[in-house]
Amino acid sequence: MNGSPAFALRPYRPADCPVLLRVFYRAVHEAQPGHAACRDAYAPEQLDAWAPRLAGEEAAAREAGWAVSLAAHRTLVADCAGEAVGFADLDEAVGYLDRLYVLPAFRGQGIASALTGALEAQARSAGRTRILTHASLTARPFFERRGYRAVRRQTVERYGVTMDNFLMDKAL
Repeated sequence: MNGSPAFALRPYRPADCPVLLRVFYRAVHEAQPGHAACRDAYAPEQLDAWAPRLAGEEAAAREAGWAVSLAAHRTLVADCAGEAVGFADLDEAVGYLDRLYVLPAFRGQGIASALTGALEAQARSAGRTRILTHASLTARPFFERRGYRAVRRQTVERYGVTMDNFLMDKAL
């Protein structure tokens, strides 16, 4: 890994939820030179709608929702020296890769590929023959390199702001 610190994949633990929300926020809002960044494809108001900085009851409600979802899915965390640096989750019942986020400083080290590969293997083990995901404009090339195809471009709305992404699938 070019002298990069080693990482390991491990199962999600409930105590991870607040940390993974921070990984999500930073993955959407921050950039690392030489790597694709969400802010290269989306306007600031779209980034704020996608990954808003919430407080109080709104933040607590989002964390509670994520905690339920992450626990219900097959969720893996990429850990580097005791720090969560990325994560991904799969709804095995339908073969849906829900979230995939890596901290910008850790991109290009194989973390997203390892997370995706492990969840694709889980989907196969669960009897799925296809896997679906909604990929951002920024993530589409990553998924295409992994054999996914864009089914359609779509517009989604978050907090009253619209943005485009792609429904993608892959035969397993």
